[in-house]
Amino acid sequence: MESRRPLDNKICCPEHPEASLIEDYRAGDQICSECGLVVGDRVIDVGSEWRTFSNEKANSDPSRVGGPENPLLNGSDLSTIIGPATGSSSFGDSKYPNRRSMSSSDRALIHAFREISNMADKRNLPKTIVDRANVLFKQEICAVSNISKKEIGRCFKLILKALETSVDLITTGDFMSRFCSNLNLPPRVQKAATHIARKAVDLDIVPGRSPISVAAAAIYMASQASDDKKTQKEIGDIAGVADVTIRQSYKLMYPRAKELFPEDFEFSTPVELLPAL
Repeated sequence: MESRRPLDNKICCPEHPEASLIEDYRAGDQICSECGLVVGDRVIDVGSEWRTFSNEKANSDPSRVGGPENPLLNGSDLSTIIGPATGSSSFGDSKYPNRRSMSSSDRALIHAFREISNMADKRNLPKTIVDRANVLFKQEICAVSNISKKEIGRCFKLILKALETSVDLITTGDFMSRFCSNLNLPPRVQKAATHIARKAVDLDIVPGRSPISVAAAAIYMASQASDDKKTQKEIGDIAGVADVTIRQSYKLMYPRAKELFPEDFEFSTPVELLPAL
């Protein structure tokens, strides 16, 4: 039974009316902090609802309230996803959920947001930057367009020219100093890598490639021509890009390597002997 004060209808302990009450939401009780008497019940549990099924993995999240809304998704991240069935009534591959109710654009966004989060984790960036990056990606045409990056870049330049304006673009030089420093490369290699990357962009050898991938490929080329050779994996770990991404940019630059190096660069490994990949 609940004990209440007659005037204010407040639940309290009859023996200790001024004592504070402890709310046990799991049990649905209100308990006197002085004597432990249960003075109220049927308290609403405002926490997550949990359940346990014997056929679920031990490390799976048992919360049934779902994830938070994501305003960047077209369906506010509330699309129904049917989980895998088990037993004789199961159908299809129980390893994967049925995602037919989620739009393809939302799936693309979720994948992109995951990649952004992974890159931010490698650089210990705060959540505010991750959120801003997600918003910018959502606003970009690349997220929903089948047009190539090269064509988008060409149209972007035409728009800037038509509007007679300019924007601060991220360039390979924005990454060189940090990447080379973290790789313990000497100044002459950094200078050569910076020259290689800038020349490759100026000659339009790497159209559509990101500044980070071009910078990483330029560092790889410069280091391979010096005594301070670095592998694609070493550079990729520092730059936060995959080995295959570095190779793709490097393969575009390799045939014209002689044009890319500074004239005063002292080769330890001649251009002809650089890795062809």
